[in-house]
Amino acid sequence: MTRLFSGLYLRMLRWSAHRHAPRYLAVLSFAESSFFPIPPDVMLMPMSLAQPRRAMRFALITTIASVLGGLLGYLIGYFAMELAEPIIIAAGQGAALQTAREWFLNWGFWVVLLAGFSPIPYKVFTVAAGGMALALFPFVLASLIGRGARFFLVAGVVAWGGPRIEPWIRRYVDILGWLGVILLVLLYLFYIN
Repeated sequence: MTRLFSGLYLRMLRWSAHRHAPRYLAVLSFAESSFFPIPPDVMLMPMSLAQPRRAMRFALITTIASVLGGLLGYLIGYFAMELAEPIIIAAGQGAALQTAREWFLNWGFWVVLLAGFSPIPYKVFTVAAGGMALALFPFVLASLIGRGARFFLVAGVVAWGGPRIEPWIRRYVDILGWLGVILLVLLYLFYIN
């Protein structure tokens, strides 16, 4: 098995100690919610592990920046869906976009909340929410709840486990990373069927 994720994990641990790490985390969180493919958890986890007393602050930064990025995604969908849709389809997310549209028609608020918490590509749902003109207040509220729950949970568990779980994370990071990739592929296959 390729040790791709352990190298990324070690790099993120080094970056998490950088004095500008909270800024990098905010930029990554903002970008991921509207157009960038890498989730902020890859920085949030090692930062919370390196500085457990600041974990909740890091989770707050991640949540706020992610919701602001989600608003950018919403605006892209609202004002430029005709331009954004071919890009989403070219990125292989066309089926997810169609699923998001169907789900919005049925469940609205709950879809955003679920997408914010889960490994489902949140950015697709932010753009789709704007394209479907979902009411802005429920969109922001669902994003705050979903993203906040996810990031505070991740930061809290990592900070709580701290040095006790670090050897476990280091040992199993590649297995966990590949399991995450498999989960994303399975979710994608579920969406297109």
